[in-house]
Amino acid sequence: MKENLRIRSADINDTPIILKLIKDLSIYEKLSRQFNNNEELVKKYLFGEQKFAEVLIAEFDDHPVGFALFFHNYSTFVGKPGIYLEDLFVQPKMRGKGIGKKLFLEIVKIAKDRNCGRVEWSVLNWNKSAIDFYKSMQAIPMDEWTVYRLTANKIDELASLRNDS
Repeated sequence: MKENLRIRSADINDTPIILKLIKDLSIYEKLSRQFNNNEELVKKYLFGEQKFAEVLIAEFDDHPVGFALFFHNYSTFVGKPGIYLEDLFVQPKMRGKGIGKKLFLEIVKIAKDRNCGRVEWSVLNWNKSAIDFYKSMQAIPMDEWTVYRLTANKIDELASLRNDS
């Protein structure tokens, strides 16, 4: 099986593949109504002049079956960069073949090679298979933290307050 699986860094030519895998993830996570991405945005933000994230693609028998999208953050307490794993997704029909584990371990290897102090990510509370997978990788849930978010409309609204003060 291992000879049929390859993990590689994505490039701009993978834009349609990346977009399809992200769309598949949005469907799996029951969030497709929030999906607004397109090829132009993927090219601009992942492969443009300023790259905001990196993508690994998992290929099985030369077919893309999964991806991991990550970016660097910085820990003020640890004093080192970290990696934030935004998405790790394997198409449901390809699960159970070690593809997710291989993607995850590649992220860990990148973190080690780049002298990162931590790797972090979020998991939907209902996604028991993902939670079980990450626990099997010895990950520790950060139950004492709550994730907060501002969406684009709130960013616009709050940014306008800056001009009023």
